[in-house]
Amino acid sequence: MNYKFPVDAPKRKVIKALELLGFKVIREKEHISMLREDPDGSKTPLTMPNHGKVKASTLRTICTQAGVSRDEFLEAYRKG
Repeated sequence: MNYKFPVDAPKRKVIKALELLGFKVIREKEHISMLREDPDGSKTPLTMPNHGKVKASTLRTICTQAGVSRDEFLEAYRKG
C-alpha cells in the first residue's frame, strides 16, 4: 500500500480514524487533545489543531507524534 495522505482531511474523519487506533478526545478547544492508553500501561498524548480541515503535512506530524505508521493511519482513515 502506498496511498498519499489526504490533502485537506475533514477534522471529524481524522478524529474518527485516530479513535479507531485507540485514541480518545480528552479536550477540545483551539487544539484537540487526545490520549491513548497503551498495553504496557503508558499513555500516548496527541495534539492537533482544531480546524475544519487538516493538511497532509499536519497529518504526517500527528502520526509521527502518535507513533502511528502512515499505513496504519490511512487504513483507519478509510474505515472511518
